[in-house]
Amino acid sequence: MKKVKKGTRGYISYEKKKRFLMTLLMFILPLGIYIIGYVTVKSRLNLFTVIAILGCLPACRSMVGLIMMLMQRPMPDDRYDAIKQAAGSLTVGYELAITAYEHTSLVEAAVICGDQVVCFTADEKTDIAYLEKHIRQMLSSNGFTEAQVKVMKDLKPYLQRVSVLAKNPEKYREGLSFTPDERYPGLSRDEVIYQTLLAISL
Repeated sequence: MKKVKKGTRGYISYEKKKRFLMTLLMFILPLGIYIIGYVTVKSRLNLFTVIAILGCLPACRSMVGLIMMLMQRPMPDDRYDAIKQAAGSLTVGYELAITAYEHTSLVEAAVICGDQVVCFTADEKTDIAYLEKHIRQMLSSNGFTEAQVKVMKDLKPYLQRVSVLAKNPEKYREGLSFTPDERYPGLSRDEVIYQTLLAISL
């Protein structure tokens, strides 16, 4: 199974498979320890049983992560192609399951250009105002206080907005101060914002 990096197309499908296999393995190990203990001692009242029970704790945690990822849907090919074409050379993150205190929201694409962070989600249940506020707060706490965050649900207006950014990107970068982040040496301002979005995503 070829690794797919977070923020790239196909990440959701990859993570579902990866987390399923990891969770399965993490449940098999305690089960194996329990069986070994039962066969060896001929009773479940032994140290192996205690180890097996404790071993189920990380497995259950892994199961929670798997369930959260199973709730996310990969973006369709046609939407990906349309957004990629509209964005051109701009910094874009795809299939970002952004976590917040109340819920997780799937952002199919986040285009970053200067002080603009324009996101698209196809999930009708997404609270746009809450998601915009959450992303803005996270960016502000990382030094990007001037970031303007817009979340859109309609694809056509979103593509139009992204196309405007792609035609004249320097207009939205002009006059913005940026101190290189020692955590991400060599990355531009847009790329550091992208890394911040990755950090708050599953």
